[in-house]
Amino acid sequence: MARAAGHAIPQHLRPATPDDAADVARLLGELGYPCDRDEAAARIVTILSDKAQTLLLADAHGETCGLVALHSLYAVTHGAGISRITALVVAESHRGRGIGRLLLRGAEINARLAGAARIEVTSSAQRSQAHDFYRQCGYANGSLRFVKPLGAA
Repeated sequence: MARAAGHAIPQHLRPATPDDAADVARLLGELGYPCDRDEAAARIVTILSDKAQTLLLADAHGETCGLVALHSLYAVTHGAGISRITALVVAESHRGRGIGRLLLRGAEINARLAGAARIEVTSSAQRSQAHDFYRQCGYANGSLRFVKPLGAA
């Protein structure tokens, strides 16, 4: 089990493998980013091939019930490493049981292992319950994010 600053990665969290593609596809669909099993498998392979990315799954009683994706990078603005949570979802049937906090803790530990000085998470403007959850977990409002789809080149 990996350790960071005296903290073990929590039990019931594990790295995703391509064998988890069906569960990852289901959870991404619940988050509002539907994909099929093959697409999820390809995404997992991409993450596994990139040492700056992590995809952790939460298990409860043998069922995959949540995921968190993390991307670590150097930020010239901070002069340090940062990590960004790029996805976090708990299956609707498992919400309110501490799994989201477990996933955040796993992400935070992995961010420390990657040498990050801070961790960020973005959340769609309409997800007010998620915003409340992040605040309860010690996250504060940060910068405003702007997005522009680039389309085909």
